[in-house]
Amino acid sequence: MRDSQATVRTLLTRAAAATLLALAAIPGAHAQQPKLKVGLMLPATGTFATVGTAISNGFRLAVAEQGGKFAGREIEFFTVDDESDPAKAPENANKLVKRDQVDVLVGTVHSGVAMGMAKVARDNNTLLIIPNAGADEITGPLCAPNIFRTSFTNWQPGYATGKMVAERKHRTVVTLAWKYAAGEQSVAGFKEAFEAGGGKVIKELTLPFPNVEFQPFLTEIAALKPDAVYVFFSGGGAVKFVKDYAAAGLKASIPLYAAGFLTDGTLEAQGDAAQGIMTVLHYADALDNPRNRTFRAAYNKAYKMDPDVFAVQGYDAAQLLDAGVTAVRGDMSRRADLVKAMETARIDSPRGPFVLSKAHNPVQDMYVRRVEGTDNKVIGIAIKGLADPARGCRL
Repeated sequence: MRDSQATVRTLLTRAAAATLLALAAIPGAHAQQPKLKVGLMLPATGTFATVGTAISNGFRLAVAEQGGKFAGREIEFFTVDDESDPAKAPENANKLVKRDQVDVLVGTVHSGVAMGMAKVARDNNTLLIIPNAGADEITGPLCAPNIFRTSFTNWQPGYATGKMVAERKHRTVVTLAWKYAAGEQSVAGFKEAFEAGGGKVIKELTLPFPNVEFQPFLTEIAALKPDAVYVFFSGGGAVKFVKDYAAAGLKASIPLYAAGFLTDGTLEAQGDAAQGIMTVLHYADALDNPRNRTFRAAYNKAYKMDPDVFAVQGYDAAQLLDAGVTAVRGDMSRRADLVKAMETARIDSPRGPFVLSKAHNPVQDMYVRRVEGTDNKVIGIAIKGLADPARGCRL
């Protein structure tokens, strides 16, 4: 009887061992992949709150389309409200990097905050994907192998708009923008192209961010009587400026041009005051390509609203991360291979396919748009495949 029991035990032990060996031969069967930690550092309050929400929505939509996983690794989100405050950027970024130990940092909207994030990312060699902030320095002097951007540089839409305005035979322009990196660099890009095309910027007006007391500047613009005006505003500030410009009677006499953020995600609030405004950007609501149509339908279904350029940039940030993670089969320790895959990715974006420059910034078409109803309708292309010059980048 004892021999029989021993035989049974031996057979069971051998069967269990065989089962374990078989499971070990199946990839991932012996251990569940750890979650991929994504830190979203975006504005949840203040002027740019709606922009932060759109970026987050776009990113999460792309993740959902992959079943909540990249290369088999479930995505876990950690979030911080950056409050659009550059002074708090290092502390907030470090909450995600050091406290939560995220695999990738994603953010943000405000260029000044993004500069702080870039420093933290460089100091800790953390992978950073910027889905909006266009500070030229980030893919210029501060460029790094671990820093990527899926949006634009401030120079890009500014430069493209300057070229378009010069081609429309305007010869004098007054500019107005918030006095911070995004506004100043957008105006610099505009001025570079506009004056190269034979125009002259006769006055550069600025006001502190996020001040929206525009009346003194509108009075000055009326007195200067330029051929046109170029501005850089976004979010709630863009809504108020467009309404104030029309209310001051300037819309009918002095054409208004801007980087496309002036009328992206703001048209419903701007109403009739926005009609006819021409802007330049790397996206437009009604771009006629299959990827954009599919994206807009999916976004509308998920969030019961239409997407804007910010949602697109968040969506593409997730697509870029997915390209890298998939290439290394989820092994984030293979940093060199991950970076190479992201550098060479061709992103099938709703804006149209794009690749990255050597400095890790999109090389993309810049569309001329005109507000018609609740759409930024494409009426042409200012520049095809525009790459930022990445001045100072040593990658």
